[in-house]
Amino acid sequence: MDISFRTETCILGALAIATLLSAQSSTPIQLPASGRGLQPGSVGTTQSTVNAGGQNSVNLIDSSVSIQGSYLASVPTGTATDAVISLSLPEALRRALDYNLGVVSVTEGVRQARAQRLAFLSQLLPEVNGNLRETVQQTDLTALGFRPSLFPKGITIPSVVGPYNYFDFRATLTQTVADLTRLHNLRAATENARAAQFAVQDTRDLIVLAVTGSYLQINAAASRVRAAEAAVRTSEATYQQASDQLRNGLNARIDVTRSQVQLQTDQQRLRGLRADFDKQKLTLARIIGLPSGQAFSLADDFTFSPLADLTQEDALARAKAGRADIMAAQAALHAGEAALKAARSEYLPSVTVEADYGVIGTTPSQSHGTFGLTGSVNFPIWQGTRIKADIEQAQSVVSQRSAEYADLQGRVDYEVRQEFIDLAAAADQVNLAQKNVGLAQDTLAQSQDRFKAGVADTVEVVQAQQTVEQADNDLISATYEHNLAKAALARALGQAERAIPQYLKGK
Repeated sequence: MDISFRTETCILGALAIATLLSAQSSTPIQLPASGRGLQPGSVGTTQSTVNAGGQNSVNLIDSSVSIQGSYLASVPTGTATDAVISLSLPEALRRALDYNLGVVSVTEGVRQARAQRLAFLSQLLPEVNGNLRETVQQTDLTALGFRPSLFPKGITIPSVVGPYNYFDFRATLTQTVADLTRLHNLRAATENARAAQFAVQDTRDLIVLAVTGSYLQINAAASRVRAAEAAVRTSEATYQQASDQLRNGLNARIDVTRSQVQLQTDQQRLRGLRADFDKQKLTLARIIGLPSGQAFSLADDFTFSPLADLTQEDALARAKAGRADIMAAQAALHAGEAALKAARSEYLPSVTVEADYGVIGTTPSQSHGTFGLTGSVNFPIWQGTRIKADIEQAQSVVSQRSAEYADLQGRVDYEVRQEFIDLAAAADQVNLAQKNVGLAQDTLAQSQDRFKAGVADTVEVVQAQQTVEQADNDLISATYEHNLAKAALARALGQAERAIPQYLKGK
């Protein structure tokens, strides 16, 4: 009985020592220095001041949408048909939010962030495993050092014991009771998952801006094509009129040549505008995942409508409270702060408990229950400079992400103020362009009447035609720029998905 007790005590002591020796200290989560690695590309508007030339030209702002990375790609879905489908802006947005590669990529990033969080959560939850083992063994006692000379005379032991067998059916449980490093790792992973979810919302806003900008560009391109077609018709009429007057001896051949050159110029311009229109449609189809080769037309045509009942102060407040990228940057900063706490917690002890219960015996009918319970405390004694290095790295991450968060707040403020400036400038540009269109058309009508009456040549008519073309182009551009400024303002507020359809209607 005494021998059995001592043997069991030695075994339990050896198990406890082995547990302590094999225990691995928890390590803090390692985060990238920047929290801006979740976006798969970029979408933005660019503005430049230009002088389009021409009399009474007012095209002072040239706006465009820049789409890069995965936002310019999609997963084509569906089967192309021979029919020309009518594509509204809401339908284009719906398709893009389902099939654009940008939202697909970021959604997969959310899944990865959630998986990482589950991995860190599992380190704090109990782990239970089962084991069934059958053992058959034969032991050479002599090889183990049990020689006859070690025992009193008259006592003999066999040199070989066995074979003998036993089975062991057992469940084991491992539970971390206290480990602040793992706890802060979980919090950091949770904030990472929140940042990834906010990134999805921000990505949807960017996709809406990309689709809306592309849709508006096609609208503007279609308007330019229609204006160019009207210019060609006017040039044809002028050329025909000049040819008739030449046959009647009422003007010089140079008038016919001049009007013919103007007609050919307008025809060439029309071909270029149609090519640009077709390419713009290809870009939109690529963004929203239309089947390859599917023909479509735009169902919506957005004209000029002033945006009322929105002040700059209200817009700034909305942006700072509702921008998803600000909330993502804030969550990324919180993740860095939790990772720093995890690194500092490496200096603290951790407590784990291991337990097992099962039955052991030669047969199931000749078995009895056994259990074990081990509690261990693991604390660092000497880790060199490893923990200090972890802390320094975590502090660097916090500093970088804190700077990015502050920069983003400033950038949002800048974007809102910039869009209000662009919106006001574009509205003034539209108003002046509308007046210039009327003036140019009246001037052209008078020039045509003077040419028909024989008191003017085609120089005056051609110049008037060019003025009309420039005025039409200025109005188209100004209307496009105003609508694009409204879309960019909705994006700057972080409300593109909901607000853009309303803003384009002037609400």
